[in-house]
Amino acid sequence: QRVPGWLWVTGGLPSARRVPLRRGKSLRQSLQEHGLLQHYLKQHPYNPATKYFATSASAEPLQNYMDVSMYFGTISIGSPAQEFTVIFDTGSSNLWVPSVYCSSPACTNHNRFNPADSSTFIGTNDSVEIAYGTGSMTGILGYDTVTVADIEVLNQIFGLAETEPGDFFYYVPFDGILGLAFPSIASSGATPVFDNMMKEGLVAQDLFSVYLSKNGQSGSFVLFGAINSSYTTNGISWIPLSAETYWQITMDSVSIGGQVVACSAGCQAIVDTGTSLLAMPNSALNNLLSAFGASSNGQVSCEAVSSLPDVVFYLNGQGFPVPPSAYVLQSNGYCSLAFQGMNIPTESGELWILGDVFIREYYVIFSRANNMVGLSPLP
Repeated sequence: QRVPGWLWVTGGLPSARRVPLRRGKSLRQSLQEHGLLQHYLKQHPYNPATKYFATSASAEPLQNYMDVSMYFGTISIGSPAQEFTVIFDTGSSNLWVPSVYCSSPACTNHNRFNPADSSTFIGTNDSVEIAYGTGSMTGILGYDTVTVADIEVLNQIFGLAETEPGDFFYYVPFDGILGLAFPSIASSGATPVFDNMMKEGLVAQDLFSVYLSKNGQSGSFVLFGAINSSYTTNGISWIPLSAETYWQITMDSVSIGGQVVACSAGCQAIVDTGTSLLAMPNSALNNLLSAFGASSNGQVSCEAVSSLPDVVFYLNGQGFPVPPSAYVLQSNGYCSLAFQGMNIPTESGELWILGDVFIREYYVIFSRANNMVGLSPLP
């Protein structure tokens, strides 16, 4: 349903609640520059579904951003503040950063938190271990003041990484991750940052909103506690959550050129800022590749891109199109579809991940007050 201009929508917003996001170099670009791409691809087979169907309760694989650059912003931890670059990830719930206790190569070229330099740090003997599809981190839990967009969250629990094995994190342009999903999927039972913001009354409304700019432009942001009316001129469509874990919703179907090509009996979808591409079951990927006349690795003719149809996602009875300008990646003279297949356990049904490719087309509101996702089409 379309609900234009709810009471949450405001115009002149204080900048204090707004975290500017910047778009970094892709992992593929970084590895190519170091001559390590082929080695990395051999050593790190990847299945995006492991983020959602992990073998242990603490597993939270970092999503693929090999082909598309991620968006990240700056937070600080401690007194005085120590700054870190993090991904604001709606597909996980923990906050963690590297620490001075970490000697892994991945920690040596990133900012590391030093508890001894913070007068407000409170240590624990509790450990945290998060397994990733391309590596892992282990560490300890501590409490300190975390500042996000000038919002000070006192006694926020977070992970201090002690090991980050492998080379994946060495090449990423961010230090850590700030999860924005629900407490139910937080490793070690850690309370997420946004839950503490709500509990301490630090946000005007129990929601946050995300704008991701297109074509490398600046201006991307996460806005805590408000909706910027400048981005909702096309109205807001509200979709109820189907689970309070990830930001998970029910999808009715996926169509191309008016024909249903996937999710014909309904399926689940997760709106995930920590995923770059549109991820889907392998069977659905094959259907889409066939519908587009793409090769098995997703390549299409660059000359044909302008004539490709929209991919339309039907959510709560309404269509949400994603045009070819959004779902086709162009690099070094080649064009490929920004789709990725996943191996999903049969009993789990059909799951899609609506990542940044989808999110860039909409101003997205994540409402904890009503357990809904709001989508406003961007011009």
